Amino acid sequence: MTNQVLIIGGYGRIGSSVARDLANYTNSEITITGRKAKVNLQEFSISGVKYLALDLADKERVKNIINSYNKSSENLVIHCAGPFHNRDANVLKNCIEAGLNYVDISDCRDFTCKALEYSEAAQNAGVTAIINTGIFPGISNSLSRQSVEQFDEPEEIHLSYVVGGSGGAGVTVMRTTFLGLQNDFEAWINGKWQSVKPYSDRQVIEFPPPYGKIGVYWFDMPESLTLANSFPVKTVTTKFGSFPNFYNHLTWITAHLFPVSLLKNSGVIEFLSQVSYKMTQVTDKYSGTGVVIKAEVIGKKSGEKDNFCSSIIYEDTATVTGMGTGGIAELILSKKLNKPGVWSVENSLSTELFEEVMQSRGFVKNYGNKSVVYQSLN
Repeated sequence: MTNQVLIIGGYGRIGSSVARDLANYTNSEITITGRKAKVNLQEFSISGVKYLALDLADKERVKNIINSYNKSSENLVIHCAGPFHNRDANVLKNCIEAGLNYVDISDCRDFTCKALEYSEAAQNAGVTAIINTGIFPGISNSLSRQSVEQFDEPEEIHLSYVVGGSGGAGVTVMRTTFLGLQNDFEAWINGKWQSVKPYSDRQVIEFPPPYGKIGVYWFDMPESLTLANSFPVKTVTTKFGSFPNFYNHLTWITAHLFPVSLLKNSGVIEFLSQVSYKMTQVTDKYSGTGVVIKAEVIGKKSGEKDNFCSSIIYEDTATVTGMGTGGIAELILSKKLNKPGVWSVENSLSTELFEEVMQSRGFVKNYGNKSVVYQSLN
């Protein structure tokens, strides 16, 4: 039977990257959705993709479309319609009721909490639901797991991410960034939850070549929640930075000097997002749209204190996000990943399966002193 995959929000930059990965690595009948009544599918350069107009606000239509897919392990729904900051878990709920497996690219702590509440229902329905897939969160979770597995007693996880300009993604990513500056958040530090201000506590990290030393700042990510619950560690840090570096200064000013009322105004968020995206359309030509992630774990091995880093480098953030999500979707469709319930990536994907996905997509592992770096040769 041909796999049937419904990608909600599949017409955007990230959704289309997921669709492209699935077309390359699975035998799937792919349907993408968007709010436009009609689109030019020739822009996708993916043969056989179908388009369906769908607005998530029309919950009855969303439910009916999901229910139109037969209950089968060969069918899958992938939720790519961000930002997820104000999303409910209605799509996940509908998938559980319809008996369809589910994957999403959510990157918001509140949405993650909503989704995890459905874990028992998904387990009872035999539905495998993997949340927070993509690059960060997603591949970052697998890098963290790989580093944690090097220790008898892991104590600290330090995640650092850097993206060039727009990352090759659309304006939705800009909205997500500014929405993430609205509120302080809880981080797991020294064995307790502590309040942290977004884009604070700059730290210079030495990334693998060709990136070198880059400053990163606290940013609220789902990993800060799920990794703290998945592993017996005392600290989890999640810090983000951009290049060119002046974007970091602009984001810091927005987070620290703008009145809170402005940051919580939807019109202001949209204005900032549109202006930022137009700026990156210029600077992307010089900075590129690549991404580098470093997952460093500190702990004890054979009673001795040590550290280990797992990293990934790729030339386009949107493309590798599609690989992260598409890889997990491929594993579910091929029945290599079958774990009923709602799970974060590090709780569902073994390091062995993660490496299988990365190798199939052209990544090689380069070993260093207490480190491993995944880099594509394509």
